[in-house]
Amino acid sequence: MAQTKIYATGKRKTAIARVYMKAGSGRISVNGREFENYFPVLALRAVAVQPLVLTGRRQAVDVEVNVNGGGPASQAESVKFGLAKALQAENPELRAVLKRAGFLTRDARIKERKKYGQPGARKRFQFSKR
Repeated sequence: MAQTKIYATGKRKTAIARVYMKAGSGRISVNGREFENYFPVLALRAVAVQPLVLTGRRQAVDVEVNVNGGGPASQAESVKFGLAKALQAENPELRAVLKRAGFLTRDARIKERKKYGQPGARKRFQFSKR
């Protein structure tokens, strides 16, 4: 891998993660904080680094992430998607492995908008027959 930073963007719901990856020793920082401090829940940490673990690059790259919007789970998923795209940009041969694991597919589910004339997306105002 060249000494240049590889950039990729990952999105999930309203969370957007900007991932910068370069060769290094496995250090990950999120919004200027240590990875373990930003994602204190072990399950979210595991989700976020899945692409690195799958490809065996966990200790070979340094990752810098800027993430905003959404909640913790959504942010972890967006980091996962961004990491997978960055790994693919670095080494196109990893595409098949990442694609098979489902890491290169954008989860397009978002909140449905509220409709006019009703209180929410699907809910209707109370109906009174008499």
